[in-house]
Amino acid sequence: MTTPPRVRRNNANAGPVVLDDLSKQIIEQLQTDGRMPYAAIGKAVGLSEAAVRQRVQRLQDAGVMQIVAVTDPLTLGFPRQAMIGINCEGDLEAVADELAAIDEIDYVVLTAGSFDVIVEVVCEGDGHLLEILSKIRAIPAVRATESFVYLKLRKQTYSWGTR
Repeated sequence: MTTPPRVRRNNANAGPVVLDDLSKQIIEQLQTDGRMPYAAIGKAVGLSEAAVRQRVQRLQDAGVMQIVAVTDPLTLGFPRQAMIGINCEGDLEAVADELAAIDEIDYVVLTAGSFDVIVEVVCEGDGHLLEILSKIRAIPAVRATESFVYLKLRKQTYSWGTR
């Protein structure tokens, strides 16, 4: 399994969105069941269906959440997954944008520590992984890569709530 579709966070400097208790409850309901009808959510949180629909739309418009189908790559013919640590020079934001443009890369994060950027890839096999690594290494600012091939997924969750 892999992360949900990429979310481009252009408002990273804007700070966190402040959520009221009702919005947090709606999010938690959707994290339990992303297909839950708005009427059922409304009943659980004490709002009308229309009010839930409006709040969900505002949360999506604000980039707080997405409602997506999370697939199992193995069942879809993508048996190879990996994290790739990347060392770069120059403008890391520009490198991250180039990496994000590669279709097979589904997660891009700037990091502190041993790597400047870490990406996640979902591949059709080892040959496909090698092709992706070649695309990454072709970016002029990329100095080195290190691949971490997934052997077995032990835990994956998106239910961290709203705290």
